[in-house]
Amino acid sequence: MSDDLTSGENLQGNAAYGALLMEIREGRLSPGDRLRETDLATRFGVSRTPVREAIRQLEADGLVTHLPRVGASVRKLDYSEVMELYEMRSVLECTAARMAARVASDVEITELAAICEEIARAGKGIEASRLNRQFHRALLEAAKNRFLIKSMLALQKAMLILGRTTLADEERFESAISEHAAILDALRARDGDSAENAMRAHISAGQRARIRALRAELNHSALL
Repeated sequence: MSDDLTSGENLQGNAAYGALLMEIREGRLSPGDRLRETDLATRFGVSRTPVREAIRQLEADGLVTHLPRVGASVRKLDYSEVMELYEMRSVLECTAARMAARVASDVEITELAAICEEIARAGKGIEASRLNRQFHRALLEAAKNRFLIKSMLALQKAMLILGRTTLADEERFESAISEHAAILDALRARDGDSAENAMRAHISAGQRARIRALRAELNHSALL
């Protein structure tokens, strides 16, 4: 935050940043949505200054862009950026799965299994998406490589602006449950090759679902 902010405004700015980040993560703010300082200040019960600073931080994160005659809005990723994002996600998470198969404790694997059970009980939608992020974060931590974790966390921030979760689709939700089970089986067997391959299949399936969603959105826009 800027040096000219008071400590109170700094706290408010941090709170506003966190609130906006949560709304983007949960899909309440979608790619292309405008961020009007006055409206957000009223909604969060703060002045415009901390809201402005929160928007600047989101812009520094690459989640918000300023458009001429429009102002600040949640950034949209184009097709090539989505493909690049999934390519890097596959590299990092497949590596994490291979490492986790070798070094994860039995307790960590049991926790991953418990998260998968929660996802299945949650059903498709936002809660499943939240738990899915928790599963992937827990697997990443089970790999026990701080540099891998740092790289993946930076990538996950960009993933926030992919748009609506693909786990809102019933077919994709059911497939993800099976894919998680395959990853878990490989971890339990301490089979690095199988864990890596299962994760690659999982990421590829998510990528295909995302591409279908993007095409559907483009077709819908073309009809308007």
